[in-house]
Amino acid sequence: MRLIECVPNFSEGRDLNKIRLITNAIESVDGITLLDVDPGSDTNRTVVTFVGSPEIIAEAAFQGIKTASEQIDMSKHKGAHPRMGATDVCPLVPVSNVTKDECIIIAKLLAERVGNELNIPVYLYEDSAQTLERKNLSLIREGEYEGLSSKIIKSEWKPDFGPSEFNSRSGATVIGARDFLIAYNINLNTRDERLATDIAFELRESGRSKRIPNPNSPNLLDGEIVRTKNGKPVKVPGLFKDLKGVGWYLPELKRAQISLNFNNYNKSTLHHVFDKACVLAQERGVRVTGSELVGLVPMEAMLMAGRHYLTKQRYTKGIPLNDIIEVAIQSLGLNDIVPFNTEEKIIENAVKNSSNKLMSLKSDDFINELSTNSAAPGGGSVSALAGSLGAALISMVSALNHEKKENIKIKPQMEKIGIEAQKIKDRLSFLVDEDTNAFNQLIKANRMPSSNNKQEKEKLNAIQKANEFAIEIPLEVISHCLRIIELSEELIDNGNPNLVSDAGVSAEVSLAGVRGAAMNVLINLIGIDDDSYCNKKRELVNKFINDAEKNWKIVFDKTMKKIIS
Repeated sequence: MRLIECVPNFSEGRDLNKIRLITNAIESVDGITLLDVDPGSDTNRTVVTFVGSPEIIAEAAFQGIKTASEQIDMSKHKGAHPRMGATDVCPLVPVSNVTKDECIIIAKLLAERVGNELNIPVYLYEDSAQTLERKNLSLIREGEYEGLSSKIIKSEWKPDFGPSEFNSRSGATVIGARDFLIAYNINLNTRDERLATDIAFELRESGRSKRIPNPNSPNLLDGEIVRTKNGKPVKVPGLFKDLKGVGWYLPELKRAQISLNFNNYNKSTLHHVFDKACVLAQERGVRVTGSELVGLVPMEAMLMAGRHYLTKQRYTKGIPLNDIIEVAIQSLGLNDIVPFNTEEKIIENAVKNSSNKLMSLKSDDFINELSTNSAAPGGGSVSALAGSLGAALISMVSALNHEKKENIKIKPQMEKIGIEAQKIKDRLSFLVDEDTNAFNQLIKANRMPSSNNKQEKEKLNAIQKANEFAIEIPLEVISHCLRIIELSEELIDNGNPNLVSDAGVSAEVSLAGVRGAAMNVLINLIGIDDDSYCNKKRELVNKFINDAEKNWKIVFDKTMKKIIS
């Protein structure tokens, strides 16, 4: 799943009807999932959070900005929060399988469209900024809407896109790409806000004033500040880059918290900060009881934490993603205040992914669905399922080999196999549904109108593309199944002899996946008119089948030999 998060801030927090029109415009783009709408009456500002693929995210953002320009008149706007436009700021944030560079490109294209089609001045900020001065949002926003008319005519503040003239109704908009921001609190078994602040100062990038430790207190805030000859405090940088932090006391929870913002969770990770906070707390005579995530979190941040703690526990990381996430939840104490709901708190899980229907069914429901008179799901989905079962068996065998104390020497090898098998299993599970989606696309293309030459051409082109897509899916299934057969042999050669039958079964179902997917490729080639394309695919399929049967025979013979002996 490729996901980008968009978090536009609109200068309207009181009129719910206007807010609804804006969010409806965003949701009108097919494939967009609205995650959060947070209006503020005092600030007169609404923060909207939605996600979508790179292909659609800019369209949704544009529709939101367009509707805001129609509904919000900045000449009549009053609010406590700094602002300069109807859509004040619109950041694009990479979440899953998307790079920041991709977000930068999309941000620029969006900014250009907003400037050209809506006649709104647009400034690029953060990682999209064209100059250093425009990287910081507060500098761009300085003077706010009221000062924009005189600011925009200055050469140094010429907009990156759109007119260099004051738009009294819409103001100006700031668009850019930035890293995902994670709001995270660490809980302490104390009511002492100053202790939480002391630890926060140690952790955050900006650090603190250097102090001489007070022998009567573990809290560095109680020490005397060290100053330069000019009387200025000597600054000591904090431990973690791109981390902001303060300490506070929450009366309703009767505890102090270290409140942190991660501006780049790849540079400073949740788990490393949490672990260090535990050490610093212990040094001060208090204890970390757990933590909480405010808002949503990318799945990768949780997986990084889970793998970190699995490594510390010397347990294999070749386990299902949900199990890795559960390790992260328990290790970080994310259930300390309220239960951590993975379906609501992890972005990828919160996204409504209608394409992944079959694999969410129970086994008997899937089989019943398969047994109906519908053409999909069919043999292609079953072939992918066979491969995913083979990969799951490989993961199981590698995990069992990993946990045996007599297998210390092969633990790294077993973990490597397990991790790879889990990835293949997850991909093949996705392809179970994707094969059905490919079939549905083909049906849709065949039902297109063809009453004139233009429509006929469009229909034939759509059918061609749908057939090619329906061919690429089973080809990918074949490649993954081939790899599972190879891993089966590796486990039979190096693993526990008592588990060879499971590895052998993995090769059996994976061979079925290869043969079944090959049939799907060949039958879909009938709908392709390009002889050169078809011949290349047939040659590739024949090679795959030969390789698979050759490797399977080796695995079968080795398995039977070890079982019989």
